[in-house]
Amino acid sequence: MDKNRKVHQFKNPVLNWIEFRLPIVSYFKKEYGDYPMPKNCNYFWSFGALATITLVTMIVSGIFLAMNYTPHTDMAFDSVERIMRDVNYGWLMRYIHSNGAAFFFIIVYIHIVRAMYFGSYKYPRELNWILGVFIFLLMMATSFLGYTLPWGQMSYWGATVITNLFSAIPFIGEGLKTWLLGDYNVGNATLNRFFALHYVLPFVIFGVVGLHVAAVHVHGSNNPDGIDIKTNNDSVNFFPYMLIKDTVAMCAFGVAISAVIFFGPNLMAEVDNYIPADPLVTPAHIVPNWYLAPFYAILRAVPDKLGGVLLMFGAIVILFVLPWLDRSKVRSCNYRPIYKWFMMGFFVNFFALGYVGMLPAEGLYLLIARVGLLYYFGFFFIITPFVGWIEKPSKLPLSISDVYAKNIAPNIGGGEKGIPSPAMQKDTNL
Repeated sequence: MDKNRKVHQFKNPVLNWIEFRLPIVSYFKKEYGDYPMPKNCNYFWSFGALATITLVTMIVSGIFLAMNYTPHTDMAFDSVERIMRDVNYGWLMRYIHSNGAAFFFIIVYIHIVRAMYFGSYKYPRELNWILGVFIFLLMMATSFLGYTLPWGQMSYWGATVITNLFSAIPFIGEGLKTWLLGDYNVGNATLNRFFALHYVLPFVIFGVVGLHVAAVHVHGSNNPDGIDIKTNNDSVNFFPYMLIKDTVAMCAFGVAISAVIFFGPNLMAEVDNYIPADPLVTPAHIVPNWYLAPFYAILRAVPDKLGGVLLMFGAIVILFVLPWLDRSKVRSCNYRPIYKWFMMGFFVNFFALGYVGMLPAEGLYLLIARVGLLYYFGFFFIITPFVGWIEKPSKLPLSISDVYAKNIAPNIGGGEKGIPSPAMQKDTNL
C-alpha cells in the first residue's frame, strides 16, 4: 500500500476514517461538488438528473410490485387486480410504476432532443451518445416486456404481434421466435421469461447509466452554444448552482407526475388491457405504448413484413452512427441557420409518426406514415451529411463568458450590448 498517498482531510473524524480506506467521499465531492459546469446551461440540462431519479423510482416501485405479482397465465391478471384492491398502497405503487414509465420516456425524449439540437453527440462525446442510445434501446425492450405482464387483451396480442415479427427473418426467424417465446405460442413460458427479463433489465440500464455519467465527466458537459470551457470564468461548480437548478426541475416534475397519478392515472393506459387476455378474441385495433408508436408506424408503413421489420430496427440503429453522419464542425444548431430548421422538422415528423402509429394503418394515416418514414431516413442519410457540407455557420463566440456577458450586461448596469457593465467586470461569475 502507498502510505504516502495524499488523503483528503475533513473536519469529521468518521469521514476521515472512511476516506483513508475508501476515498468515496472525496470522489463525490470532486464529481458532484466541484465538477465544473458551463455556466450557460439551462433547464434542458436537468433532464439527465430527472431521468436518473425516475429510473431509481421505477426500480424501487418495481421491486414492490414483483413481491405481489404472480407470473402465471391463470393468475397474472388477478394478481394485478389484487395489488390494486387488497395490497396496502398497491394502487399507488402500480400507478407510480405505470405512469412513471411514460414520464421516463418523456424525459428521455426531451434529453435526446436536447442532445441532437445542441450537438452533444459530436467529438469528443461520441461514445457517450452511443451509450445513451443503448440505454434507449434497453428502455424500449423493458417497456415492451412490462406491457405484457398485466396479461390483459392488449398485453397478450401486443406480445403476439411483436414476437411474430422475428419470424420474418430468413432462415432463423421461426427458430428465433420459438426461442423467445419458450413455446410455439405466447403462453405461460413466455410470461415467465418476460417477467424475469423485465425485472433484470432495469438494473442493466442502471449500470449503463453509470457508464454514461462517467463518460460525461471525462470531457465535461456540452452547453447551448456548443463551445468548450476555456477559463474558470466559463464555468460554475455543480454544487450548489446546478444542484439547485435540478432541484427546481425535480419539484416541477413531481407536481406534474403527481397530478397524473392522483387525478388521471389511466390517461395513458389502454382500455382493452383491463380485459383478461383471450387468445380467441382479437382486439379491433392492436396498439403499442404511445412512446413506441413512432417505430410501430414505420413498421406498418411498409407493405413487406421483412422490410418493415428491417426499417423499424434500422430507425433505432441509425442513431448509433449519427456522430459520423453529421460532418459539420459546429455543434449547436443555434449557429447553423439551415440545419436547425431541418432538425425542427425532424422533431415534428417524429411526433407525427407517433400520432399515426396509434391509429389504424389506412387512408390518410398510412400516407402520413410513409411520408414520415421517407423524411426520417432522408434526414439522416441525405439532409444531415449534405447540409453539413454546404452550410455556412454563424460566427461562434470566443468563450462562454462572452455569450454570458452579452446576454446579462444590459440588464445589470447599463452596459452596451456586448460590453460588460462595471458590475460584470467586477464579478464575471455573477
